[in-house]
Amino acid sequence: MTVADNFIKTGRTKYALVIGAELLSRYVDYTDRATCVIFGDGVAAAILGAVEAPSGILAEDMHTDGAYAEHLYIPAGGTAKPATCETVQAGEHFIKMRGNELFKVAVRSMEEVSRRVLNEAGVSADQVNLFIPHQANQRITDAVMGRLGANPDRVYSNISRIGNTSSASIPICLDECVRSGRIKKGDLILMAAFGAGVTWGAILMRW
Repeated sequence: MTVADNFIKTGRTKYALVIGAELLSRYVDYTDRATCVIFGDGVAAAILGAVEAPSGILAEDMHTDGAYAEHLYIPAGGTAKPATCETVQAGEHFIKMRGNELFKVAVRSMEEVSRRVLNEAGVSADQVNLFIPHQANQRITDAVMGRLGANPDRVYSNISRIGNTSSASIPICLDECVRSGRIKKGDLILMAAFGAGVTWGAILMRW
């Protein structure tokens, strides 16, 4: 969303359509319980455009660090290691994850990036009306919320129903909250994401 936000801020476009679509079921090894029970398929879209203050995106921050790339990746099938009969037979076109190592990086990164956007906007965690984290797993969400001191009643989660839908997870959650009436005009919404690359970021917005 940061790229689209920059286009709008610079006046290069009036509206931006942002789409997150995942078919992760194609890339999971159903004999690998560390990954196959986590990931799900999903798609969501949002239209971003300029709004009048005080509504809109108040702060955003995004980072990536390739040093952690092999914590969550697909070994073969790309330009670095093109698919061959051998890579397919070895199962290298499936998602590989180092869960314990990734957990530590995810919790630390999502906490830090959330604090940055809160500090930039001059907002405390207890002022946030709704926190929508990337739906990686509930343990990561609970750990981040504990570190931030956020109210559990203000945290939204749907991973128990649809799993980790990667780039679609936050917009799906956002849509569910809008449809259910959980989000109201003027609410402060914090969204924080983490994913392969590894990449992480957060956005604070006023609805």
